[in-house]
Amino acid sequence: MKISTKGRYALRLMLDIALNDAKTPVRIKDIAERQQISDKYLEQIVSSLNKAGFVKSLRGPQGGYRLTKKPEEYTVGMILRLIEGSLAPVACLDDDINNCTRADRCPTLILWEKLYDAISEVVDNITLADLISWQKNMK
Repeated sequence: MKISTKGRYALRLMLDIALNDAKTPVRIKDIAERQQISDKYLEQIVSSLNKAGFVKSLRGPQGGYRLTKKPEEYTVGMILRLIEGSLAPVACLDDDINNCTRADRCPTLILWEKLYDAISEVVDNITLADLISWQKNMK
C-alpha cells in the first residue's frame, strides 16, 4: 500500500487548518504557502473534505476553511479513507465480504488480513490532535 500525494496533502491540509484557525478561517492561499503545495491542488483536495463535512467553507474577505469538529474527533484513517478509498493491501479485502473464489484455500490471505489489521490499528488510533501534539513537540 502506498499513500498518494493527495492523501498525504489532505493530512497536511487538515493539520494546517487545525493549527491555524484559532481566530479566523484559514485561506487556501496561506496553506499553500506554508505547506509549499499548489493552491490549485489544495482546492481539489479541500473540495472533497468540504463535501464530506470534514471542513466548512466560509465566504467573504475574511473567508477560508475551518474544521467542523474538534481535532481529536478526526482519525488519520478517516481522512485517508475519504481521499484514498480503501486502505486494504489487496483487492479481495476492499469489501466487507471477501468474494474471492480462492479465499478458503489461500494461505496468503492470512498475511494480507494481518497487514490490513495492522494498518487499520495505526491509522484508526492516531488523531489530528495527536499530529498537532507531535508538530508542537518538533519546534
